[in-house]
Amino acid sequence: MTDYGHDLLFGSFITPAAGQAEAVVALSQISEREGLDLVTFQDHPYQAGFLDTWTLMSYVAAATETIRISANVINLPLRPPVVLARSAASLDLLSGGRVELGLGAGAFWDAIEAVGGPRRTRAESVEALDEAITIIRAVWDDSERGGVRVAGKHYRVAGAKRGPAPAHDIGIWLGAYKPRMLRLVGRAADGWLPSLPGLKGGRAELAAGNKIIDEAAEEAGRSPGAVRRLLNIGADTEPEALAELALEHGISAFILMADDSATIQRLGSEIAPAVRELVSKERSGTRTPKAEAPPEPQPSVDLAKPTPKTRASRLWDEEARPVAPPAPTGFRYAPHGPEIGRHLIDVHGMLRDELQRIHDVIAQVKSGALSVAGARSALNETALRQNNWELGAFCANYCTRITQHHGLEDGQIFPHLRRSDPGLVPVIDRLQEEHVIIHEVVEGVDRALIELVRSDGDFTALQQAMDLLSDTLLSHLSYEEEQLVEPLARFGFYPGQV
Repeated sequence: MTDYGHDLLFGSFITPAAGQAEAVVALSQISEREGLDLVTFQDHPYQAGFLDTWTLMSYVAAATETIRISANVINLPLRPPVVLARSAASLDLLSGGRVELGLGAGAFWDAIEAVGGPRRTRAESVEALDEAITIIRAVWDDSERGGVRVAGKHYRVAGAKRGPAPAHDIGIWLGAYKPRMLRLVGRAADGWLPSLPGLKGGRAELAAGNKIIDEAAEEAGRSPGAVRRLLNIGADTEPEALAELALEHGISAFILMADDSATIQRLGSEIAPAVRELVSKERSGTRTPKAEAPPEPQPSVDLAKPTPKTRASRLWDEEARPVAPPAPTGFRYAPHGPEIGRHLIDVHGMLRDELQRIHDVIAQVKSGALSVAGARSALNETALRQNNWELGAFCANYCTRITQHHGLEDGQIFPHLRRSDPGLVPVIDRLQEEHVIIHEVVEGVDRALIELVRSDGDFTALQQAMDLLSDTLLSHLSYEEEQLVEPLARFGFYPGQV
């Protein structure tokens, strides 16, 4: 059990999408309003679809008052360390001491080289990062006399003037996974900032990383507690799990990877207070032991967990929907058959998330945080709007990643199910008819956004369009799950899968 005793921090990790610039700033402001400590952004200067991270951080600093701001993490090969040190110190002074410096050694070397950056081996990138940290700290230290001189292998600084000094001691947090980088964290950094999905070994890898950092810190004459442990987390992490990460692995900053306001709001209003209370009680010795949870039952083939239906009768008659024939009596499923059926529900989770994202965008328009033009841009980027959301097309992306079967093309799944069981033909025909209707409903939301400009702020039509979208989409997803989960477990997504 390792608890380094740091105060707990909670933050957001927002995609700097250039096509949704207003929404990015709005989510930053929501992060502050919900009481989060940090707002962070990834840094990929070679990515034309992203805002420049340092420009964005500066804009967000001006649009907020209390929240701390950091890259997650800065792409060092494309940002010279002397300039980076002065940029960070300048923004820290302008923002009242609200800047932290997440640093990375670099990745995606083809892209870096394509825009004029250096190509480095893994060992070279760690060496360069080590040199850069030395330079950055020297530039910030204006109490020393004389210029900064570093004769490194990758960076040579010959008498650069020092300063400005930042408004507070900026933390240097390194995104690191491999032993060489972890030793650098322990020796020279103020924080370790990995992503939980990137830790393939899970908590065991987290513990192993802590051990390497602690040993390197002690060898350098530092206390292991001088290194804060931060972690980028997904949206499905609950307070108990985060409290255990804090108490058993020393994680003291949890940064949520999410681009929707509802998830950020939940982190600030529900999760963060609960985690703080659990950790505080444990540290003070007053926490009540958690009862052992009973083992979860093994799933059966009937895996659908439909969202409760809403009233979509304005566009179709739910009672007239055809029903899939039952599985043959005594049918024995392949070992991985139920998992294939379960993928459909995972795919639908994406669509339900998109629906929530559209609701979030509309809420931002109502609050004045996002323009109608920004809302339409956000709507245009969803799979729903692009008419690329039907089962075949969505699975072409999702199932390729999950099952690693490449080459699945739009329209292959439904024809496969038709051939596998003629009794499914009426169901599939009905599903495809509903796809067309829902696409028109999504178009109706866009038309209502356009009309909002003409109606001088009257949200009635837009709210009606959103209600209709929720009704039709959730009803359709439930029906599709009810009818297709079992056949997919039996036949798979394409011939020969089961």
